[in-house]
Amino acid sequence: MIKNTLFTVLLLLLVTTSCKEEYADLEDGVYAQFVTNKDTMVAKLFYKEAPVTVANFVALAEGEHPLVKEEYKNKRYYDSTTFHRVINDFMIQGGDPTATGSGDPGYKFEDEFSPNLKHDKPGILSMANSGPNTNGSQFFITEKPTPFLDAFKEDGSMKECGTYPGGGCHAVFGEIVLGLNTQDSISNVAVNPQNNKPIEPVVIKELNIIRKGSEAKKFDAPKVFTDGLPKLKERQQKMQEEARLAAEKEREEREAKNLAAAKELEPLLAEYEDKSKTLASGLKIYYIEKGDGEKPKTGSTVKVNYEGYFTDARMFDSNVKERAEAHGMYNASREKQGGYNPMPMPISPDARMIQGFKEGAAQLRVGDKVFLYMPSHIAYGERGNPPVIPGNTDIMFILEMVQIVE
Repeated sequence: MIKNTLFTVLLLLLVTTSCKEEYADLEDGVYAQFVTNKDTMVAKLFYKEAPVTVANFVALAEGEHPLVKEEYKNKRYYDSTTFHRVINDFMIQGGDPTATGSGDPGYKFEDEFSPNLKHDKPGILSMANSGPNTNGSQFFITEKPTPFLDAFKEDGSMKECGTYPGGGCHAVFGEIVLGLNTQDSISNVAVNPQNNKPIEPVVIKELNIIRKGSEAKKFDAPKVFTDGLPKLKERQQKMQEEARLAAEKEREEREAKNLAAAKELEPLLAEYEDKSKTLASGLKIYYIEKGDGEKPKTGSTVKVNYEGYFTDARMFDSNVKERAEAHGMYNASREKQGGYNPMPMPISPDARMIQGFKEGAAQLRVGDKVFLYMPSHIAYGERGNPPVIPGNTDIMFILEMVQIVE
C-alpha cells in the first residue's frame, strides 16, 4: 500500500514537473496550443491589445463561454474540430464544429481592431467573418503577409470595412510563436478545388490554453468577455477617431516634409528642364549622367530606379529609399515587399506604362541617368491617376537604368 502511494506521488510529481517545463522558454503571457494530426503549433494571444476577442477564443477553448448554444455548453469547443478551409500561400481556417464554413457558436460580436495589430507576417491568428461585426468562433492563420485584411490603411486611417475594395477587415488577436512549419505543412495538403476543404481532414485534436506568469493566470475569459462586450463598440469608435486624428497629423507632417524638400530641389530640376532636348512627342530629356553600358534591345527587360515629381518638385512616387525618406514618402510596408529595389520593366512600345516613361526608357543604356519632363498628353492625360495625380498634369521623372535582366 505504501509502495503504491509513493508511486502515485512520484507520478504526480513527474506530471507536474513536465507541465511546468513545457515551453519553459516562452515569456509570460496567454498562449493557445493547437495539437493537430500534423503536429503542434503554439500561438501567443494578444490579451491586452484585443481582450474581448482573446476572451471569446479562450472561453470557447475551455468550454466556459456564457453565450454558446445549448449543444456546446460546458464543452471544449475547438477540440476535434478541423481546419476546414485551406488555401496555400494565403491561410488556413478553422473553428467551425460543422466543418462547413457556415457553423457558429450561437452568437456574434463586434470587431475589435488595433492599429498595432496587422496581418504583416506568416502565422498571424485572426478572426474569420462574413462582414463587419460578425465574429463568432471561426479563425484563420496566415501563411504570408495579407495587409489587405487589415482594418487600417497604410496612412493609419480606418477603412470602410463593409465596402472597401480589395478585402474586408479582420481582427488580429494572436500569432504563432512555435510550430510555424506545422502551419506551412497544413497549407500544403491536398484540397477539394471547389471549396478548398482538405481531402484528408486536418484535425485539431486539442486546443489548450496556457497561462504563464501571475498576470496571465488572472485572465478570467468569461468575465473579460461579459464585462468588455458592452464597452467594445464605444472603445472602437474612440480608437477610430484617435486613428483618424493621428493619420491626419502624419499626413500633414509628410506633406510639410515633401514641400520643404521640393523647395530645395526645384532650382535643380528647373535647370535640368532648361538644358533638356525636346523630342517630337513633347518629351524633354536631359542626361544627368552618361553610362557606358549596353543599350537594351526592344523586347528585353531592364531594371530602373525612378523618382517622380510634380512640376513644383513635390514627389509623388519613388523606388529610391533615400529620396523617398527625404520627401516624407517612405513606406515601411513597401520596403518589406521589396518596393525600394530597382524596378523591372520591359523595353517595348506595348508595355503597360505611360507613354513618356516608355519613350524615355527606350533612349537609355545601362548607367544612364536622365531627367524627363512629360507633358500631360504623354503622362496620365485628361483622366490623371486618382487620387495621386490630377488630370491634365505635367510631371517629371529622374530615371536611371541599372541593368539588363534579359
